[in-house]
Amino acid sequence: MADYSNKLYQQLEAESGVPTGYKRTGSILLAQTQDRLISLRRMVSRLRMKSIPCEIITPRRVGELHPLINIHDLVGAMYVPEDAVVSTADIALALVTAARSKGVQVHEHTAVNHVLVDRGHVSGVDTDRGQIECEYFVNCAGQWAYELGLSNEEPVSIPLHACEHFYLLTRPLRTPLPDNTPTVVDPDGRIYIRSWQGGILSGGFEKNPKPIFTEGRNQLEIQNLQEDWDHFEPLLTALLRRMPSLEALEILRLVNCPESFTPDMRCVMGESPTLLRYFTLAGMNSQGCSLGGGAGKFLAEWMVYGYPQDNVWPLDIKRFGALQSSRTFLRHRVMEVMPLIYDLKVPRWDFQTGRQLRTSPLYDRLDAQGARWMEKHGFERAKYFVPPGKDLLALDQSKTFYKPDWFDIVGSEVKCCKEAVCVIDMSSFTKFEISSPGDQALNTLQYLLSNDVDVPVGHIVHTGMLNERGGYENDCSVVRLQKRSFFIISPTDQQVHCWSWLKQHLPSDSDLFLEDVTWKYTALNLIGPRAMDVLSELSYAPMTPDHFPSLFCKEMSVGYANGIRVMSMTHTGEPGFTLYIPIEYALHVYNEIISVGQKYGIRNAGYYALRSLRIEKFFAFWGQDLDAFTTPLECGREFRVKLDKGHDFIGRDALLRQREEGIFKRFTMFILEDHDTDLDLWPWWGEPIYRNGEHVGKTTSSAYSYTLGKHVCLGFIHSPNPITPEFINRGEYDIEIAGQRFQAKAKLYPFSTLFTQRRRKEDLELGY
Repeated sequence: MADYSNKLYQQLEAESGVPTGYKRTGSILLAQTQDRLISLRRMVSRLRMKSIPCEIITPRRVGELHPLINIHDLVGAMYVPEDAVVSTADIALALVTAARSKGVQVHEHTAVNHVLVDRGHVSGVDTDRGQIECEYFVNCAGQWAYELGLSNEEPVSIPLHACEHFYLLTRPLRTPLPDNTPTVVDPDGRIYIRSWQGGILSGGFEKNPKPIFTEGRNQLEIQNLQEDWDHFEPLLTALLRRMPSLEALEILRLVNCPESFTPDMRCVMGESPTLLRYFTLAGMNSQGCSLGGGAGKFLAEWMVYGYPQDNVWPLDIKRFGALQSSRTFLRHRVMEVMPLIYDLKVPRWDFQTGRQLRTSPLYDRLDAQGARWMEKHGFERAKYFVPPGKDLLALDQSKTFYKPDWFDIVGSEVKCCKEAVCVIDMSSFTKFEISSPGDQALNTLQYLLSNDVDVPVGHIVHTGMLNERGGYENDCSVVRLQKRSFFIISPTDQQVHCWSWLKQHLPSDSDLFLEDVTWKYTALNLIGPRAMDVLSELSYAPMTPDHFPSLFCKEMSVGYANGIRVMSMTHTGEPGFTLYIPIEYALHVYNEIISVGQKYGIRNAGYYALRSLRIEKFFAFWGQDLDAFTTPLECGREFRVKLDKGHDFIGRDALLRQREEGIFKRFTMFILEDHDTDLDLWPWWGEPIYRNGEHVGKTTSSAYSYTLGKHVCLGFIHSPNPITPEFINRGEYDIEIAGQRFQAKAKLYPFSTLFTQRRRKEDLELGY
């Protein structure tokens, strides 16, 4: 988005006739520590994939580019020569002028009272000057977006909160700074510095931000707030340390203005899940100007074509639910988010505020047994379990780009999954039930899903929920509970998105009943060869494959509890079962499983172990590997598509065309060959993939395979020509981690030496 904005602003003055103050200055991001330099090297790798010129430079080179910068505590920096500065007010005026020239009407000083709604979609806007009929409404109200969303006849939740943001302006230096002086960002000092009218404009993101307007008493229009020199003092100290020559420079003023932030540091964009044609673009996290041009482009495409031209799921408003709109939650979270903008973010860091919001009934029980938690869509999920005697503080606070402290812990959990039995609480998964008096539920699902769900009662079908382009809107498992009743299991962060997709495509005049039952069931994943022994003993029923085949669901008694939905799948490729337990029975069933499982070596495991297992089995997960621009043919899932099931489905025509024309990207597994797990930087995701020395794609997820004893990366290879298995197998591959390339072996299937042909077939059917 920033790259598009840069190119847009560069030509905007010529198009609009309004001076924009565009000056190409370049930017320098400083590193005071080796970890920060690693972070910058990773950033350089990613920017180069986008063909954005950038490089890592020495402290001496920093001094040459910006002579006023103190370089004595630096270890390096990143230089982006094509970055630029603009006047934000002039950019806004230029955009408005260009829009007016194309017939757009702009009404200033006009208050919006609320948005008018007709049968679930936008019909107009009520203002203090009258009503305007419209088909679409875009909430770009910035710090007012939250209140404006709630003012509608049908409220729209837009999770953002304002904080005070400070920057100072100085008078010109004795020798005024040239306009093309590079912008400097010193994230370890929490400040940014740019040239301004021969002087300096400098602000930052302090450790102790000041949220405002929590009680709802927002400004009537944008105004500066009171100066607070005591609060700004740490940033001023950092500025003078970085540019000592400013000590005697006269400060013109300290500006304090409101800026809105979101719960995850990413802007909020897209169509509301509850109100059709109500779009949002807000919560820019102090990057409104740099991201605004690209964000506007994506939103315009979304409204015109029905989808943007790139995957913007990380920005989609549907990644949030109503649970993230509590004012208390937002106030506390933005106090963490604002400092994080400049904090060093290592892989798999977790937010610390707004936690324990959604928990399984087993949370306290698991926490007492050493669970270390992460959060997904507000739901607490165990990462791994710290054995007694470990130094919890050191383990929990250890953040690194290298081999993490939990390596051996997760390894022992993986070993137990393969040799004995483990239990993982997977209650966070999204769960829906859909039913009808007649065949409408079946017919609707046949239209929405690419696989054939007209299967015998009790059978489980893994399937995609595709869009018109054949891309994955959802990746789910569907259980036929009864002839006219189905149970849908989806990824955790699909709760809002999938519900919205289903509601949009259900017939409006039907007798279909759709219910979100996520909260009704606790899900326990019982993984390992001894899982069948544990369940047999608890249910007095045979659980062998002959009696309980793969991808089958049966309601059973487990311990004293009735009505447990037992499913022969684990989402990992390992043998085992997933139990969907009514929440009132959850603690009883868990205790019984742990008690009986002791003789079989049972232990708790977390999502890090599950991640390692699924990646070494080459399983793609939605939201990490799959998205709305990835089709089943591109990720080797043709077997989950039934083009000839006798029922048309969304995306079928696109898949037929793709089958004829060939695929131009392919999901591939890479095993790092010359990577030292103990000494080298680890791959996580987003690393460039090179084939025969040319950039061809990037990784989407990775994990250490304890079975292979090597790192495994999953990612997509792209080519201008149709990709064949021969093309994949002929190439020599490297994965680049923070500027260093490692040889990798490409595979389209898991290693047959590790998994027998029969086992491989079962694995491909077992998880998603």
